[in-house]
Amino acid sequence: MMSPAELRPFLDELERFADGQMTTIEQDAFEERLQRDPHLREAYETYEQVTADLRWVAGHETLRHRLLALDRRLDQRQTALVRIKRRQRRAQTRWGTVFTVLVVVLLGLWFVLRPGGRPADKAWSTYYVADPGLPQSATLDEHRPLLAEAMEQYRQGHYPAALHALRRVPTDNLGPDTMLYYNGVFLLSAGDGRAARPYLRRVIQQPGSLLSRKARYHLAVAHWAAQQWPEARAAFREVAIDSLNPYRRAAQQVLRANVLRDED
Repeated sequence: MMSPAELRPFLDELERFADGQMTTIEQDAFEERLQRDPHLREAYETYEQVTADLRWVAGHETLRHRLLALDRRLDQRQTALVRIKRRQRRAQTRWGTVFTVLVVVLLGLWFVLRPGGRPADKAWSTYYVADPGLPQSATLDEHRPLLAEAMEQYRQGHYPAALHALRRVPTDNLGPDTMLYYNGVFLLSAGDGRAARPYLRRVIQQPGSLLSRKARYHLAVAHWAAQQWPEARAAFREVAIDSLNPYRRAAQQVLRANVLRDED
């Protein structure tokens, strides 16, 4: 513990610090010096001990007020620090939200503007006359349980499950054109016009297939779903002029509605 003579050079500065008379810059500098200067630290500890002794012995009102002022200043500094940290967290949260929104917007723009990234045209589903599927009488054979399952899943709108069951049907239990046709129909019903087109084309190419006319209509819709406008218009016109096609009226309705827009 320092002697009074050793403490004297530091006394004025220590009192100003204890009284809260320093500016914020001075106080920060003083606290930094306390960490680096062992003499100042010893003087501060001696001063604290002396003032503590005086508080216990003399109980001076002035010293009590000084200590209360110091306590208030410390409380104010703590409150200010808490407010600063709270503001920083709010600012970080706001910027995080802005950044997230910006990323979502940019991803949306990228998805829309990238090649082939335009949202799919769903107008075709409004006009599409779906195939009813094979009648139950055609699937009651005990050797065709997978075919029955495929048609049931299809009628319930479970197109991936229907397609999975259909592709497990033995080829000797189902004609090749029927297998191709319903592969195309199931894919189209699921909204994948591009994948449906090769199956439907192959049905049309099957010599003497009874499903070729129906396949032409579904191919026209598949072109529409794939946004192949010229091909869709041509295919619908071909179906519309075929008096034997069961989907003739459906094709005529599409053409009359003029809903096949251009590719621009």
